[in-house]
Amino acid sequence: MSNAKDNILEKIRKALEVPVPLPFPEAEQAVSVFKPPHDDLAVIFAEEFTRLQGKFAFFSNHDELVKQIKALITQKGWKEVYCVEEGLRYLLKKNGFEAFSEKPLAEADVALTTCEMLVARTGTMVMSTAQPSGRTTSVYAPVHICIAEASQVVYELDEAIQLMKEKYGIHLPSLITFATGPSRTADIEKTLVVGVHGPKEVYCLLADQ
Repeated sequence: MSNAKDNILEKIRKALEVPVPLPFPEAEQAVSVFKPPHDDLAVIFAEEFTRLQGKFAFFSNHDELVKQIKALITQKGWKEVYCVEEGLRYLLKKNGFEAFSEKPLAEADVALTTCEMLVARTGTMVMSTAQPSGRTTSVYAPVHICIAEASQVVYELDEAIQLMKEKYGIHLPSLITFATGPSRTADIEKTLVVGVHGPKEVYCLLADQ
């Protein structure tokens, strides 16, 4: 057995001494296969996000955004509004909203969070455990509302990853989540079901500030 193992290792060593040329060297170039954006990044994100059943709204300032949150909560009849991010709570209180629930996340009707950034081409929200909302807030509540700034929108996933590296350096968060619309699966008889592994409804409210 040991002779067979030695023979295999010897063949591997010899093979590594003579590297095989890449059959398609041009494929290794760091050039995106997608066309550069022609529209505003917020517009592209909104189109992709809503196409994937997300719900999007754009506001010129935080005051308008908070008014929409209050109207939405009243319209939907949500009683338990979960938010643990102190910065976000301060922003909402500053603009007239203070109806936060003190109950645990498991009892929440809706969860409010911020995000690291938004990816326009795929309609993706990027979140991480470096945020005070942690791993669970955007997943466990039946409805997730993400509040973001227009300055957080990038075009491509690789831009988002690079910005995360620049922001955190060697201290990257232990979990980086790329959430693209509500949770959905078609595993069962190829029938699309929404809300299986996460929220049934996802909102992104974007402020131009």
